[in-house]
Amino acid sequence: MNRSLFTLFAVGCGISPLRGHAVVGRDPYLIFVADGAGNRPDLFAVQAEGGPVFQITFTSVAELWPTLAPDGGSVAFLRGRTIDDSAPATVWLLNLLNGAERELSLPRGSPAPDRVGWSADGRSLYVRAGGFIYRLDAPPAWGSPRTVGGSERLAAESSLAVLVGQPPFGRVVPCGDGLCAQTDSGVPAPFAPKARDAVRWGGDSVGFLVGSEVVVRPVGPGRSRRLEWSGAPANPRQLTYFPGKGQP
Repeated sequence: MNRSLFTLFAVGCGISPLRGHAVVGRDPYLIFVADGAGNRPDLFAVQAEGGPVFQITFTSVAELWPTLAPDGGSVAFLRGRTIDDSAPATVWLLNLLNGAERELSLPRGSPAPDRVGWSADGRSLYVRAGGFIYRLDAPPAWGSPRTVGGSERLAAESSLAVLVGQPPFGRVVPCGDGLCAQTDSGVPAPFAPKARDAVRWGGDSVGFLVGSEVVVRPVGPGRSRRLEWSGAPANPRQLTYFPGKGQP
């Protein structure tokens, strides 16, 4: 577990949102957005091998675009500001060890955030807002958000992409009515027709949605498999995956 994140949320320790379903930071799990009460977007989770889907947020505002920390101990996401706001407006962290939440602030007057990602070492968060990308220190570190550029912007943009391979040699991007694989030197090649919402699934596979089903496909040879889950809510989307301790 990332020491800084553990230290932040150790105070006021509560109950893990994954309690009884998965061991935080050890087991592989998938978190995604779906329609909760009142058709408002909430966060849900399921074990990587399937099984019952369970809800992990229960607010009356929209929660969108989750992204799991590299150590699996927390999930960053975007949240609407009011009950009638279905668009993301603020950046939040949910500690999966104890359920504690914390809002992270962007500079005053900045555009609304639309995506968030983690640095490879889990010490920083990258937030895309309008044409800007901001870097925020992961708690409990303090520091003002700052815009990034140059080589750091490339790293930030990679944190928001779905990379494939170990080490990464390309990315999965939307194209037409499906997904394509793209390398730095090539044109996008069809990867998964009628698919959406891709997520890196460890070092050698990609997960994505076909309709309301999660499909996991190897980057190289091998068969695709469908995640057998139960109790799935309506309109699943925006997947994020933790491969488990010791996995790439």
